[in-house]
Amino acid sequence: MNITREQLLLYAITDRSWLKGETLYEQVEKALKGGVTLVQLREKELSEPEFEAEGRSLLELCHRYRVPLIINDNVELAERIGADGVHVGQSDMELTRARKILGTDKIIGVTAKTIEQAQAAEKAGADYLGSGAVFGSSTKTDAKPMELTLLQEICQSVTIPVVAIGGINHDNILKLKGCEIAGAAVVSGIFACEDIEEGTKELLQKVNMVVKNHA
Repeated sequence: MNITREQLLLYAITDRSWLKGETLYEQVEKALKGGVTLVQLREKELSEPEFEAEGRSLLELCHRYRVPLIINDNVELAERIGADGVHVGQSDMELTRARKILGTDKIIGVTAKTIEQAQAAEKAGADYLGSGAVFGSSTKTDAKPMELTLLQEICQSVTIPVVAIGGINHDNILKLKGCEIAGAAVVSGIFACEDIEEGTKELLQKVNMVVKNHA
């Protein structure tokens, strides 16, 4: 496997909605200083050249903090810039094809909302799963909340690590106690904070309480 459970503990997913005059680079660096263990660059609006330039600069930044950078969806871009891996949804490129493009030493994460999807992704060679939306989502308005019992069943149905995603923030993260997750993937819970570095530190403390609860 190409990723450790420790690297999945606090997984920051970028979003430009809360830049507030800052650059994404500046905000990601604050999150890295606060202790995020993995970063996913997610871009829906940027042109391919802009996405590539952003990816290259963030890859250098993340590696300075010894943190892997994952690219959302865009497998070809991840391969081109030498990113550490990709995350693909159920409607994105098939995992087997992504693996052929990236090779065996890169991280591939897959979204899994059901036990069947989780087991199929593990069988196809996924390194980790992202499951949710556990508390709905501020970035995906159509995301329906996932019952925590289902999240736990997904965790128990596979041997690869599972990360919870969807509306996770300081106020609700401790509700994940008891689920055998490896970590939490967070968007607005990090990037919408007034003080991103401090907010990230607090989240890291809480996610440690959740994960150590079952370790």
